[in-house]
Amino acid sequence: MQLKLALPKGRLLPWTNIFLQKSGLELSGYNEHSRFYRPQCSNFPDLFSKIFHERDIPIQVAVGNYDLGICGLDWVEELLAKYPSSALVKVRDLGYGESDLCVAASRSVKVASIEELKSKVETIRIATEYPNLAESFALRLRLKRFNIFPLWGAAEVYPPESAELALLSQTPDSPFDQELIPLTSILYSSAFLVAHQPSWESKDISPLLHRLCAVGNIEEIERGVRSQWSGLKEPSAGSQPQDSAIWLALPDGHQQKPTLEFLGKAGIRVEGQFAESRRPIISLEGVKVKVIRPQDMPLQVANGNFDLAITGKDWLYDHLYRFPSSPVKEILDLGFGRVRVVAVVSNKLPVDSPQDLRELLGRSSLTTLRVASEYTNVADKYARDNHLSPYRLIPTWGASEAFLPEDADLLIENVQTGRTLAQHNLKIIDTLFESSACLVGSAYTADSSRKKRMDYVIQTLYRTAKEN
Repeated sequence: MQLKLALPKGRLLPWTNIFLQKSGLELSGYNEHSRFYRPQCSNFPDLFSKIFHERDIPIQVAVGNYDLGICGLDWVEELLAKYPSSALVKVRDLGYGESDLCVAASRSVKVASIEELKSKVETIRIATEYPNLAESFALRLRLKRFNIFPLWGAAEVYPPESAELALLSQTPDSPFDQELIPLTSILYSSAFLVAHQPSWESKDISPLLHRLCAVGNIEEIERGVRSQWSGLKEPSAGSQPQDSAIWLALPDGHQQKPTLEFLGKAGIRVEGQFAESRRPIISLEGVKVKVIRPQDMPLQVANGNFDLAITGKDWLYDHLYRFPSSPVKEILDLGFGRVRVVAVVSNKLPVDSPQDLRELLGRSSLTTLRVASEYTNVADKYARDNHLSPYRLIPTWGASEAFLPEDADLLIENVQTGRTLAQHNLKIIDTLFESSACLVGSAYTADSSRKKRMDYVIQTLYRTAKEN
């Protein structure tokens, strides 16, 4: 009988690898350098394991795609906050990967306690990756008025300009931003072993469970995590806001390096540790910068939190497909970061086009098409436009190619060369559009002084984009 285990990538991966070794599971291909998502276990042949973004694991276990999973308790509670009857069993605290889910405010905002927060009558805006837990917190606190801003990440940069509070995770390797002050902790989190409830109740998972629960002493893992804990940083003197200054959003992640190179060609310097600081200094007078996720940029520009942003056309289109009347528009194609957004299936599926996929639906075991993607709105539009009904969307948070073929049938993904897809035995059956980095802004007219600064930035970037 096959047992299925979902494993985390990212922050928890190295510690989970040590934990599995101590459990006596000999997994090959589960390390920070592996590009494959299906580690092989030499001494447990009935084990099928797959690597996911940590946020996806509670969902995959709850719907029954996996018998067991390892992820942070914060993501388990985020799912249960919205779906309390989810088929999840919290089996065991594994004792590593500690973090503290905290509500924080900017040091420049005169809120020093929760009691002061409760007394406020104006709308409290909360920026977070944990929208369900944030809503539960606000309701439990009986805040009079509140708005939740769901994000892909970098919640710490939104207060005080774009939000009053941030709900975010403080970990040993990523302590609080120096501009934030914690108000309260709502959840202590660490790595947890979770199980699918029907598997727990009716399936013999004891051979795997016995190994994972036999590790009684994991002090080495815990010490390794705790040794990195550096606590809160002391606040530094920040620059005073300029009323006529404009806000420019720059991307983090893999687009960070090419963005810096492009700005350098344009004669624009970004000072400080760009990879570490979310508020670097830029050599443009009257321009202030924040580093955020490209996925969040179109909505944040639409909300008026940024005047300009460098993101990808893929994320702009995903936003506009959901909000066709959004004021966000593309101002410049910057010419770098070129990818194709494609439709992908497993090589095992006998289709080579969306037409083949449509014909296959209903006349085989494929009765409902499972469509996985980070681009949920693009994927939804593609499925509707190609009449791929019935279909079910599966939102993902990264490592999307791992979903095929076991947990999804169709993937909408971006590729540069397609080599990674080929390595995972996947094939492209359609190209939706080409994407590249672009400068976006709002169609709403800014005041004259800010518009003048925006035009200067646009013209500076235009000259460099034209040369590319």
